[in-house]
Amino acid sequence: MKKIVALLFLVFGTTTSFSQENENPENTGVNFSLEGALAMFKKANSLKNFERIINDKKNNVNNLDLNDDGEIDYINVDDIKNGDSHILVLSTYLSETEKQDIATISIEKTGEAQAVLQIEGDNNLYAENTIIEPTEEKETLKELKDGGPNAPVVEIQSLVVNVWFWPCVSYIYAPQYVIWKSPYRWSFRPNWWRPWHPYAYKIFYVRCAPHRLWYRPGASRRVVAARNSYTAVRHTSTLVVRNRKNTTIVHEKIRGASVKTVPVKRIKIKSPAVKRGSIKGIQRGGGRR
Repeated sequence: MKKIVALLFLVFGTTTSFSQENENPENTGVNFSLEGALAMFKKANSLKNFERIINDKKNNVNNLDLNDDGEIDYINVDDIKNGDSHILVLSTYLSETEKQDIATISIEKTGEAQAVLQIEGDNNLYAENTIIEPTEEKETLKELKDGGPNAPVVEIQSLVVNVWFWPCVSYIYAPQYVIWKSPYRWSFRPNWWRPWHPYAYKIFYVRCAPHRLWYRPGASRRVVAARNSYTAVRHTSTLVVRNRKNTTIVHEKIRGASVKTVPVKRIKIKSPAVKRGSIKGIQRGGGRR
């Protein structure tokens, strides 16, 4: 019930804010829902299935049209394995020769039946350090002694979620697993896929709002081991250029111009426990799914 109430407030607040702001997002990448991608990953039973459902219109994950051809871009999924870590690269072809990474899902086995994951948006498309992860919350009831009547308060702390039992995680760590590489390219799309026209951003933002109830921003990277393997093969397109305000698409006449990628300094931020007011009338913003 609390989730439903929170969703109603989220949608109402979204529609109100968009009525006062520009329709275009500050960063083009937000037309691909990182929270939605994690929601689909939790549902998927294989990487092939995962690639299919993030490209399904009804799941409200993808609203990208990076090459500005009036049709949604198809998202490819490729796996990079490094020891007990995997990085799933989500990317799209913008032409026969141009490919742009959108996001990466980093997964690491941390114990006999334990694993953690995060999704990170590519710096060319998202704001710096855009990291999303599944979260759960732990509530602790405490009493404050300040000389007057004791006032019970609820201390809420976000916890790291063990994703080991998600079907797709079990799939990629199974002994018989074969590294998944998407077979599709610019001129070879699956026969089941039919592109659609992108929505206005304010419509897409509201449609993917339910995903944001279950997945929250992460303070820093939890999976580092496989990152070096990915950095060497990261794809950036000459059609996608960062400027001071947002992501832009280079005009047709200057396609092929080289773009220099500037390294971004990562800042680690610790998230302290959050204290909220009286236990009466308190509402949680997240929880178990």
